[in-house]
Amino acid sequence: MSYETILYDVKDRIATVTLNRPEQMNTWNDQVATEVYDAMQAAGADRGVRVIVFTGAGKAFCAGGDIHSFGGDPHALMTKLPRPFDMRKRADWQTRCSYYPAIPKPVIAMLNGATVGIGLIHALFCDIRFAADDATITTAFARRGLTAEYGMAWILSHHVGHARALDLLLSARKIKGIEAERMGLVNRAFPSDTLADETYAYARDLAENCSPRSMRIMKEQLWEVPFQTPHEAIMAAGLDMPIANQCDEYKEGMASFLEKRKPNFTDD
Repeated sequence: MSYETILYDVKDRIATVTLNRPEQMNTWNDQVATEVYDAMQAAGADRGVRVIVFTGAGKAFCAGGDIHSFGGDPHALMTKLPRPFDMRKRADWQTRCSYYPAIPKPVIAMLNGATVGIGLIHALFCDIRFAADDATITTAFARRGLTAEYGMAWILSHHVGHARALDLLLSARKIKGIEAERMGLVNRAFPSDTLADETYAYARDLAENCSPRSMRIMKEQLWEVPFQTPHEAIMAAGLDMPIANQCDEYKEGMASFLEKRKPNFTDD
């Protein structure tokens, strides 16, 4: 698929998906949604990709929804996308903004600038978030007469806790990347001029030194945790342990450790 609103690149086993509407601050519309979804699925299925970085071109990651593209109705986007929204499912990771947990590889959101509204929702459903320390981040909804859309109340409180989520949603106040790091909304905040270097150094470390199978299984385990009792989580982990111990990746991981060399894991 050729893309008009995003860039897609693969290098060193890292796929980069870049929102590429810098003049519009990478605001979100139905075409962006379709192209990002397609690129994420392609990266997830590509055996030559081990890590995915999601970022924006220019001064913004994503400054919210492109209201002009859907006639001033922010909910029009939902009616245009063909993917199902099944409220009967406990954890339907294939809905409009929450499909990132179902991608079998780590997805790192690199928040290079303004991250607003629906842009923040997408970032929150990624696995890791690195931000520029001066990036502006806000939920925005309360100041537009909207509510916590696309599961934001759940995912935001999952990351930062109930009290902080209420603060950010009710006030829609703007915070910077450095405050987002302190409250746990992002994993790390870096000076804007080193953000890309730090992000890709981390991504390369995962791609070069970590087992693709291990990362895939542990990602599944962590995203399942909110729906499990401790007993269920322990039992599920126990079911995979004997399987992991028989895998070639386990043998290579142990051999590389004993031989004091970098591992050479096969693609999952």
